[in-house]
Amino acid sequence: MQFRDYYKVMGVDEAASADEIKKAYRVLARKFHPDVSKEKDAEEKFKELGEAYEVLKDPEKRQEYDNLRKYGYNDGGDFQPPPGWGGGTFRDAGFGGAGGGDFSDFFEAMFGRGGPGSARGYRDIRSRGRDLHYRLGVDLEEAFAGSTRTIHLQAAGGGQRSLNVKVPAGVTEGQNIRLRGQGEPGIGGGPAGDLYLEIEIKPHRHFRLDGKNIHLEVPVAPWEAGLGAEITVPTLGGSVKLKIPAGARSGQKLRLKGKGIPGPGAGDQIVDIKVVMPPVRSEKDEELLRRMAETMDFDPRAELNG
Repeated sequence: MQFRDYYKVMGVDEAASADEIKKAYRVLARKFHPDVSKEKDAEEKFKELGEAYEVLKDPEKRQEYDNLRKYGYNDGGDFQPPPGWGGGTFRDAGFGGAGGGDFSDFFEAMFGRGGPGSARGYRDIRSRGRDLHYRLGVDLEEAFAGSTRTIHLQAAGGGQRSLNVKVPAGVTEGQNIRLRGQGEPGIGGGPAGDLYLEIEIKPHRHFRLDGKNIHLEVPVAPWEAGLGAEITVPTLGGSVKLKIPAGARSGQKLRLKGKGIPGPGAGDQIVDIKVVMPPVRSEKDEELLRRMAETMDFDPRAELNG
């Protein structure tokens, strides 16, 4: 009878936590499951994995196994039971002889043939499918108003599958949309994983996103900035009127409350004023500028000379 190093089979340390053991089992179960694996000797390795997990997931069995390890062993060699073991098990289940099920002689010697799960076989071992993660690029208009998108994903075994995805109004950069049961299929009839779509908002030609606020640079003429004016500016929800105060300067910011990304804690639209000089196309335009220079008491560099 050969000793079985269950920690080695699972690829974990002797001090591994229950969560670490469970995680290692799920990864290896997907790798070696005979229904999907192309690995050599996948069925045999899957049986070894199931046996190791059967012991290490159960605190009582694991404690008994760890006690046996402390006695000393030669992994893969002839197993010599400790003194007083008497051919039975630590649980007095009786030695089952040359194993006849899906578990080894060593397992049956320790825990008996009738232990929990010992007669189930590998096809009854269920494992939840992996969650899948993808990035979903959306336009800023979609983030604002919501939309329905059709996405195409690589299906298990090749080919593609299509899904209709509802993008809710008010999604933000980095937010995840969860689609239950749309991840990888489970193993052995286990439940499928979930699909997570991480929102990635594409750059816009006019608007700039800052959290839930939206920035827009708006050009204004010198007379609009100097005298004040009411102008029309675009927002993601349609055009609105904005009052430019007299004496406005480039870089000044005006706020349109609630015109940013909607939802709880809705954002605002921030209008960045940019005073733009008109082109000089005629002698009349030149004369107008000369008269302004002669009549207006204005030094644009006064702060530098102070």
